[in-house]
Amino acid sequence: MDYFAGPDVSLRTCALCIVDTKGAIIFERELACDVDEITDCLKGFAHPVVRIGFEAGTMRQHLFYGLTNDGFDVVGMEARQVSVGLSAMRSKADKNDVHGVAQILRTGWFSPVHMKSREAHKIRALLNCCKALLNKTIDLANEVRGFLKFFGQRLPKTVQHGSFDDLVRPLIAADEVMSQAMLPLLDARVAIFQYYLAVDRRVKRGPQ
Repeated sequence: MDYFAGPDVSLRTCALCIVDTKGAIIFERELACDVDEITDCLKGFAHPVVRIGFEAGTMRQHLFYGLTNDGFDVVGMEARQVSVGLSAMRSKADKNDVHGVAQILRTGWFSPVHMKSREAHKIRALLNCCKALLNKTIDLANEVRGFLKFFGQRLPKTVQHGSFDDLVRPLIAADEVMSQAMLPLLDARVAIFQYYLAVDRRVKRGPQ
């Protein structure tokens, strides 16, 4: 008899269901969404688990690689197919989703999803960080531009990020109120822009 485990993963918890080859529910438990706790639970089960499968998603990447490293055969299932499969089942209660995930895994009615490597996710995190920092730099520059318009100061449409601070500070230096209003924005923008440059250099160096 083979056994299949279908975790239903949320942000902090993981509902675990194990079914046998015939589809009978053999084991159920709610665990913390933690690799070590899930591993201990599965290794404590009376029989070897043939395969573990769950919907592909953000929280699943960590569990996929953690459980794989612990010696389990783990597969990511295409989320849309799992959703369709669950919606076709009689019971619509959320608590029964974990049963459905285990049954879909057992029947093989799913498409395996390629899980990106940890290295790929690290590069993606750097790129997303770089983009977020640049967007914040632009947002603060636009805030300063908006304030200056109230006082009749119009900056050129295009100003290099590295030149923005040197262009604006002389315009507000003689006005105490304008300086108090805009210097914090300029200081914050410079700091964020420097972080952006540092992350951008790291991205351009490529994998280490």
